[in-house]
Amino acid sequence: MILITGAAGKTGLAVVQALARRGEPIRALARRVDQEDLLKALGAQEVIVGDILSQLTFERAMKGIRAVYHICPNMHSDEILIGADAILAAHHAGVEHFVYHSVLHPQTERMPHHWKKLQVEELLLESGLNFTILQPAVYMQNVLGYWKKIVDEHIYPVPYAPETRLGMVDLEDVASAAAVVLCEPGHLSATYELVSSQPLSQVQLAELLSQELGFTVRAEAVLLENWELQARKSGMDDYQVETLLKMFQYYEKFGLWGNPNVLRWLLGRDPSDFTAFIRRYQSPAH
Repeated sequence: MILITGAAGKTGLAVVQALARRGEPIRALARRVDQEDLLKALGAQEVIVGDILSQLTFERAMKGIRAVYHICPNMHSDEILIGADAILAAHHAGVEHFVYHSVLHPQTERMPHHWKKLQVEELLLESGLNFTILQPAVYMQNVLGYWKKIVDEHIYPVPYAPETRLGMVDLEDVASAAAVVLCEPGHLSATYELVSSQPLSQVQLAELLSQELGFTVRAEAVLLENWELQARKSGMDDYQVETLLKMFQYYEKFGLWGNPNVLRWLLGRDPSDFTAFIRRYQSPAH
């Protein structure tokens, strides 16, 4: 059986589905009882509800597990502690394979959430566990958070300069790669960058959106002051807001990208590009 932590988030849900398609038995660790039905509908045989800040939660979730895919909640200030607890529980339970969902270029100290993931990677390297580390780029799915603005106002708003260049990856490809690593031999002690495409500027993304949607979409920078106001209204805490602001500033100054060859090799096909992703999102079957 494979355990997925953070299973009710968008990454966890995608990984549950990818493993279910392979017929793998899945145990999902979720934060709330009301997430249980969805996880079981998507293919999880077991759902454990618990607080990931409790070592007891991990000890209970790891029992009888062959492999674990560990996803920490996004922008969590206690990611290092959570990672340490998950690694310790896996060690106590005799888990055969620990796969960590990290991030592209975790060595970028200017982005605190990247830096915390690097420190969890270090803990994993020193744990004695068999491990694999996956480092995905920015999700293409993040664009969907602006979909209403794109469709209604023909504006793609971003909290950095439109010229900012980012490598991206389709979450469906990330989940498929995770399933390969968890279910097939040959991936122990590996660290894999997961990138679908060469870097694109936000202007180029808007041009691709325009081609697919049939109207002109313009990439437009959002003032960080306005973004912060909306973020705090939405319930983000200080750590999340400050971390994201630092990330936006880093993106604008340096960009963020990697190479798609590793993901192509893992999938045995070309990764989805942004155009294919938008077409799939718009398809009637979606």
